[in-house]
Amino acid sequence: MKQKSIVLGMALLISAAHAGNRPSNSDSLNESIYDPVGRRRMPLEFRDDAFIATPRNGARFSPAYTFSSPNFFTTQVNVDALGHNIVGDAANEPSIAVDPTNPNRIAIGWRQFNTITSNFRQAGYGYTTDGGLRWRFPGVIEPGVFRSDPVLDADRNGNFYYNSLTQVGGGFQCNVFKSTTGGATWNTGTFAQGGDKQWMVIDKTNSIGEGNHYAFWTSSFSACAPGFFTRSKNRGASYESCGIIPGDPFWGTLAVGPSGELYVCGVGDTSLVVVKSKSASDTSRVVSWGAPTPVSLDGLLVAFAGISSPNPGGLHGQAWIATDVSNGPYRGYVYLLASVERNSNPDPLDVMFARSTNGGQTWSAPVRVNNDASTSAWQWFGTMSVAPSGRIDVVWLDTRDNPGSLNSSLYYSYSTNAGVSWSPNARLSQSFDPHLGWPQQNKMGDYFHMISDNGGAHLAWAATFGGEQNVYYSYIDFPLTEVEEDQNGVPSTFSLSQNYPNPFNPTTEIRYQTSEVSHVTLKVFDVLGREVATLVSEKMNAGEHSVRVDATNFPSGVYFYRMDAGEFKHTRRLVVLK
Repeated sequence: MKQKSIVLGMALLISAAHAGNRPSNSDSLNESIYDPVGRRRMPLEFRDDAFIATPRNGARFSPAYTFSSPNFFTTQVNVDALGHNIVGDAANEPSIAVDPTNPNRIAIGWRQFNTITSNFRQAGYGYTTDGGLRWRFPGVIEPGVFRSDPVLDADRNGNFYYNSLTQVGGGFQCNVFKSTTGGATWNTGTFAQGGDKQWMVIDKTNSIGEGNHYAFWTSSFSACAPGFFTRSKNRGASYESCGIIPGDPFWGTLAVGPSGELYVCGVGDTSLVVVKSKSASDTSRVVSWGAPTPVSLDGLLVAFAGISSPNPGGLHGQAWIATDVSNGPYRGYVYLLASVERNSNPDPLDVMFARSTNGGQTWSAPVRVNNDASTSAWQWFGTMSVAPSGRIDVVWLDTRDNPGSLNSSLYYSYSTNAGVSWSPNARLSQSFDPHLGWPQQNKMGDYFHMISDNGGAHLAWAATFGGEQNVYYSYIDFPLTEVEEDQNGVPSTFSLSQNYPNPFNPTTEIRYQTSEVSHVTLKVFDVLGREVATLVSEKMNAGEHSVRVDATNFPSGVYFYRMDAGEFKHTRRLVVLK
């Protein structure tokens, strides 16, 4: 019999203790539970243990985890100055920001636990200046201050912002910290209203709302109840008084459409809901909202599902909303995705997707993204982002490779036709046990965070490789390397494969295929679009080809290589690590 772990909505909320679903090894500080009358959501985040100072000069270290395949690069973020893993700490619930003016600059924030013997958490952060190859973890934004629920974003000018929850007295509030140095340093922060399980987005469109900040959170635990939404119309210098969003959504995210329209998704009274504001972009107007639109994903979000689940004391993923802001045929489409417990079958969790082609007014029937035949595997922490080209990227953790176990691997799928069809699921990582390395709380956080570009996707995620709970940065190259041949062994399409090894020093190999005689050019560019090398420029016969790249004279960093052959044009990312 399938255990219902959470019932959505204020009208249906029940006590986890009454339902018998409270995790057997739970502690009170990290769980969102419901009071006996089912009318009040208890908080997810509050201070319980005291701060324990743990200087790094007294810590033990071990090798950090890294992994590379032709389409997937992963490295640990919470490392010491020499790139080593810090033994005995923990990190989870990461969020990522990428500088749109220089994608070599990336920052990740997370919940930092200095020791697994305490649940006291702080605003951990790391940054890279070489596209994710090497990470620096200076420490936390405010040492000794309880902070949780990190959410990062960047504006069009390359400024980073870190929204962080803290506890003040018996209540909650959020502060937004700003970095003009790519995440290397942060200012003292700005009061941003806030509350439990907040999310933030910055408008990066060409609309009148460019530069606006938007944030919302769980209404029951708000710094400004009954409000639970705020806007900054001066690029984060201050935040407006709080407003109310119809439908009272929570455990969701926000997205900005191509004309500056604002979408919010989350759990509503009886289902997932999407709410839209057309006025939020106009700073001369008060933010107003349309009516909430229920959206079916054929199931419910799952939280606090007990020790038999992958993430006993937390969410198994939040709801994600995204928009297509490309100039392609799907411009303005809106997408919703979440890991849900299905209504139509006994599957504990599937990654489900729906789309709207008319600005959120109506929604498609739900589509399953994971393609496993099993109805017993957990597909959890479903996470979505949309590339500037309109491609939809989705990742999740999946137990399908380990029947009878909760050991999970990272999986990926994409859609280039607005979610009508999805690529075959690709397993990207090794399996790991999500129940390892808990820092006095039985969870791996509540979400991952991903940002797509036209070459692939930047992912911030948590895992327990080596038995410790750590934060990782990954880059997923698009498309995954494939070779298509006809019955005679001749390539049936043009294609450009991911170079391997990647990262590399000093040499790597690029394979490509041509389906007919063509003049082929293959060039390398830096992140600013400047040509740095021509690898191929000649007429090629149909077939499979390869070229060796020697980066002896290239500085470390991210580069792009582009193949042109007739109407075929494709770009991929390569990384030089010295």
